[in-house]
Amino acid sequence: MEQDALRPAIAWLATSPEPALRRAVQREFFGGPWTNGPVTGGTIVSSLLSGQEPDGSFGVHPYRKWTGAHWRLVSLVDLGITEEDAPSLLQAAGTVLDWLHSDQHRSQIRSIDGLTRRCASQEGNALYVCSRLGMAEDPRVTQLAHDLLTWQWPDGGWNCDVSASGRRSSFHETLPAAKGLYEFWKASGDQAARTGAGRAAELFLEHGLFKSRSTGRTIDPLWVKLRYPEYWHYGILPALLLMARMGLTGDPRAGEALNILRKKMLPDGGWPVEGVWWRPATAAGRADVTDWGRTGPNQFVTLSALRILAAGTALPAGVTG
Repeated sequence: MEQDALRPAIAWLATSPEPALRRAVQREFFGGPWTNGPVTGGTIVSSLLSGQEPDGSFGVHPYRKWTGAHWRLVSLVDLGITEEDAPSLLQAAGTVLDWLHSDQHRSQIRSIDGLTRRCASQEGNALYVCSRLGMAEDPRVTQLAHDLLTWQWPDGGWNCDVSASGRRSSFHETLPAAKGLYEFWKASGDQAARTGAGRAAELFLEHGLFKSRSTGRTIDPLWVKLRYPEYWHYGILPALLLMARMGLTGDPRAGEALNILRKKMLPDGGWPVEGVWWRPATAAGRADVTDWGRTGPNQFVTLSALRILAAGTALPAGVTG
C-alpha cells in the first residue's frame, strides 16, 4: 500500500487517549524515542494491570478466560508494555510458567499414533510473552520452546484434537506456537526455534493464509474478519502480522490476504472491528477486564494493520508524532 494512504491512520493513532498506543506509533512509525512519561495509566493498560495480587496472579487461575494472567499478559505485550514499564509483569509471567510446568498440567499431554495432541496455543502464547519480557534465559521458558519443537507435527503445525487423523494441524493452535517460537529465536538466537516458526509459516502460506488447498475456498469465513484481541483464534489479521514480523509479506502466497486487508481500510483511514470474541466486564462469563471496542473504527485493529502494511516502509511525509 502506498505510504500516503497510511497517513490518516497513523495520525489517528498518534492522538490516541491510550499512551501505550501513542508510544507504539512513536517508536514503530516515527523511529524516535518516547519522552512523554509512563504508559501504564491509560484506560486499557491500567485495566489489564488492575487487581494483581502479591503472588503475581490476578486472583483467578492463570488461564481463566479472559481475566487470568495468561490472557492479560498477551494483550499487554501486544501493546508494547515491558517489564520496565511494569515490573510486576515478571511475577505474573511466573504464575503462568508455574501452571504450565505443573505436574497436573503436564499429566494431560497425550501422544496418539506418534503425535502429541496438545493445545499448543497455551505454551505458544506464554513463550511469546516471556520472550518479549526478557525471560528467554529462564530454564522454564527454554523448556517451553523445546516442548513445542518436540510436539510439532509433520506438516509444521500443532493440534490438540485427540481424534484428528494426523494429516492436518489446527491453525488455531499453530499461530500462537509459531509466534512464540519466532520471538524466542529473536530473544535467544536459538536457530531450531526459528526453523520451527518457519515450518509453521510455510503451512499458512501453502493455504494463502485462509484457503483450502483442494478447493481454493475460504476455510472459515471468520478467518477473514478483523478482530482483536484474537486470544487463541486464527485469522488473517494476526497471521499477516506474524508474516510481517518474519519478513514474509512479500511472498506472493500472502498477496490475496493482504489485498483483503487493504480493501477493508475505511475511507477516512483506520480499520474496523468486524466482530469480537470478548464480552464486557458485566457479562456472566468469559468477560474481559477492558473494553476493546465492539463496532466501527478500532484503534487496536488499526495498529495491527499498520504494523503489517507499513513493514519496511518509511514514515509518510507530513505526519508528526
